[in-house]
Amino acid sequence: MFQKRISFIFNEFFNLNIYLRGFYMLATTYTLVIGGIDAQPVTVEVDLQAGLPAFDIVGLASASIKEARERVRSAIKNSGYRFPNSKIVVNLAPADMKKEGSHFDLAIAIGILIASEQIESVRKPTHFFAGELSLDGSLRSIPGILPMAMELQKSNPDCYFIVPEQNSREAGLVTELYSLTANSLHEVSLYLQGLQELSPSENLPFSSLYSESDIPDFAEVRGQETAKRALQVAAAGLHNILFIGPPGGGKTMLARRVSGILPEMSRDEVLETTRIYSVAGLLNSERPLIAQHPFRAPHKNASSASIIGGGKMARPGEISLAQNGVLFLDEFPEFNRDVLEALRQPLEDKVVTVARAQATHTYPAHFSLIASMNPCPCGFYGSDVECSCTPLQIQRYLSRISGPLMDRMDLQVEVPRVKFEHLQTKSSGENSASIRQKVTAAREIQKKRFARSKTTLNSQMKPAEVQKYCQLTEDSSQMLKTAFERFNMSARSYDRILKVARTIADLEGSETIQFPHLAEALQYRSLDRKYWQV
Repeated sequence: MFQKRISFIFNEFFNLNIYLRGFYMLATTYTLVIGGIDAQPVTVEVDLQAGLPAFDIVGLASASIKEARERVRSAIKNSGYRFPNSKIVVNLAPADMKKEGSHFDLAIAIGILIASEQIESVRKPTHFFAGELSLDGSLRSIPGILPMAMELQKSNPDCYFIVPEQNSREAGLVTELYSLTANSLHEVSLYLQGLQELSPSENLPFSSLYSESDIPDFAEVRGQETAKRALQVAAAGLHNILFIGPPGGGKTMLARRVSGILPEMSRDEVLETTRIYSVAGLLNSERPLIAQHPFRAPHKNASSASIIGGGKMARPGEISLAQNGVLFLDEFPEFNRDVLEALRQPLEDKVVTVARAQATHTYPAHFSLIASMNPCPCGFYGSDVECSCTPLQIQRYLSRISGPLMDRMDLQVEVPRVKFEHLQTKSSGENSASIRQKVTAAREIQKKRFARSKTTLNSQMKPAEVQKYCQLTEDSSQMLKTAFERFNMSARSYDRILKVARTIADLEGSETIQFPHLAEALQYRSLDRKYWQV
């Protein structure tokens, strides 16, 4: 009780001294803010002024940052320091940029300790701070460490980046940056005074952070050879594919095995995908690396913001989380119409732009869409089981998939019911490892073809590239002309057929598109004539 009284008298004397002298004390620290999947440096200015006690945070701070006032106050007191009983103004610059997140806590707390002259930083060069404070002064992990580290590596390569210990491995992915880890505010303050050293982030090799693959094998699939071949083509060129057929045919089973036949991700692809998951707060602190092609399968009741991205403060959606991987939409017509139509632009441009009043963010959306659906509400239209739906019901069900969206499905494949003899066979089909070798070889051909272009895969080809790399023989050209006129195809369908044919030729190791390659590509565009003309 006596010690508390002495402390109270000291604080009152300190603040009275400030008031009588009429001076202010200013400190500056640094952190970063996440915008989309990128980070930008932020200057944290802390000003202690004479006046009535107050704690204000300015600079377009969100509610989560304003709540930092109470977290910082308690963390400073419980770390053995004195919280100034004066007017405190914290400015987050630049002031015209919206800021959100709890990671500002550490930078604000350090700024207050320096401004109140309780600590004096002797460390050089510039330090950046990111971490959420608990009430006892300990540091909690935060999302978005990887894009922050990547930004500092580019803009401030000589700085030091202090992060919570739980984010150590994530920060260590950027090996070119000096990252340090701490467990508490007290540790950071001792470090800045030169009284203690902080541990560097763990710079573990990528191989040690890879998780074991749990993707099921294609050899487990009985029958459905046409569908397996179509998935091989889709994987080789990262094309979109639509499965249609009765329930129980294996559509979902096939889709869940696609990630296992995609080539190994490059280092750039790994970092690109991991950065998105870091911003979304979906990384595992022990293995903070997305080293396998993502497979995202949202529920049919998912909102447009969760699929496309958005929210009050824009966040990446499922199409961005599926970057360099697969987005699987089961029961395709059951998704909300606005969700389905919102897919059209990302499927074409491979990016999605989310506009909000405060900012506009662009997220990558380079993925392969695999959609599956029944041909009618009961599911048995066109199969050997009697359908109970009326023609009007079938038409209404199929019309949920618009023509422009169907145009963007490169491959349309029918998945019939599996025959009994296929289920009984003991011989396994081609396994995922064998298919992956073929897909990888086709990808290598594309890599060499587009070495001097921003295009990397056949599905990304621009019209000029289609014209250059998709030359047809005379008989192939005549066949395509006949199909185009007979089935009243669109210009988009024409381009996508050629892209698929180019991928099929690459799988066969052919420099030119031959007649069989084009014939197979045309075969994958025939279902709309069977089902959509009821």
